[in-house]
Amino acid sequence: MTTGSRGRARDRAVQSVDRAVSVLQILAIRGSCGVTEIAGQLGVHKTTVFRLLATLEARGLVEQGAERGRYRIGHPLTELAAAAVAGTTDLFLVSRPVCQELAQAAGDTVNVSVREGRDVVTVGQVAGEAAIASVDWVGRRCPLHATAAGKIFLAHPAPDRHGRLPAEPPNGEALERYTPHTITVQEHLAADLATVRERGYAVSFEEHEIGLVSLAAPVHALDDTVVAAVTLSGPAFRIREDTVPGLAGQLLAAAERISWRRGQVKRG
Repeated sequence: MTTGSRGRARDRAVQSVDRAVSVLQILAIRGSCGVTEIAGQLGVHKTTVFRLLATLEARGLVEQGAERGRYRIGHPLTELAAAAVAGTTDLFLVSRPVCQELAQAAGDTVNVSVREGRDVVTVGQVAGEAAIASVDWVGRRCPLHATAAGKIFLAHPAPDRHGRLPAEPPNGEALERYTPHTITVQEHLAADLATVRERGYAVSFEEHEIGLVSLAAPVHALDDTVVAAVTLSGPAFRIREDTVPGLAGQLLAAAERISWRRGQVKRG
């Protein structure tokens, strides 16, 4: 076998593993599925899905119930999941390698944040080599409307375990101003959030602190809800309107990788 053919064989093997994981994720979300449903979810041919299911079934990772052709998660996989729970499920531990790569590539600070009520709380931080400030944001609470991470959560509200959406300020209530650039009119914020949903990332140009610019992208869970935001922040003289698109591309790629590590289904 030539070097090129060995490389292609490895690529195909990696792709098969990737797709097999996606099949398991879909079954975890939907409970029970047929080949056609899974193929539609993944965007691949039914023959490919059938081969993957046959291999997974042979290892006991999936099984068919009384209704043949309908697959569900197998018992051995639940035992593997229980073993994983004994380890850590810490969000930043899962995302840290990706954040380190992004901080090294971009040079600035990368944070991972979660929503708590009307605030954003940073749960992890990695500083790039070009970062000029050593501010530790971990544990700090920041406003939703004035930060890039906060705008991600406002643009993609996730219901609580009872199915309720988080409470937002009443219509007409003025939003607190932190700098001359803070958006304080709710109609203006709504327009900004529509842009966030359209392009996939949020930007805060000195809206929370003068001199600080930040970009944020969503981190998705298994069920596609937004569970966290990954943020790239730095000084206004370095993160400018003309540099935002390139940085946003790197940030979106990092957020997607973290989402996959968190369990989001990878299509294709």
